Amino acid sequence: MTPKEIQIRYEEFASPAEMSAEDRELVEAAIDAMKGAYAPYSHFHVGAAVRLSNGEIVKGANQENAAFPSGLCAERTALFSAGAAWPDKAMKSIAVAGGVYGRLADAPATPCGACRQVMAQYQTKGGGPMSVIMAGAKRIWKFPDVDSILPFIFDSI
Repeated sequence: MTPKEIQIRYEEFASPAEMSAEDRELVEAAIDAMKGAYAPYSHFHVGAAVRLSNGEIVKGANQENAAFPSGLCAERTALFSAGAAWPDKAMKSIAVAGGVYGRLADAPATPCGACRQVMAQYQTKGGGPMSVIMAGAKRIWKFPDVDSILPFIFDSI
């Protein structure tokens, strides 16, 4: 046996004001996207915003359904919308924000495993890293790529 260790590097910010203008804009778009959430069961509103290689920002919000698990997470609504509208553009970054009844939670909202895998697929398709930003009211985490939040990404190749 050989012991191994995984280390994850990320940046932590106390507020969007500490971030680059581009990242701040993406975080603000994700927070704004929370308004589009349909969450009558969990009351947890999530917004996501994806920045494409052409500078376009595509937003998504979680959509719940009485027939669980027929709803969809904010990250995947944004990613799939961006992929359908701009199939030839790489996704450079994604920001996620969430909170109960649309009020941004203090801690960052973290993507589920399915959303992380979809991010990984689009990162691979784009041919370069997609940074991942998770925003909360009291701290924001920025990861340089999807590999940082999903080690050992599933890849059919």
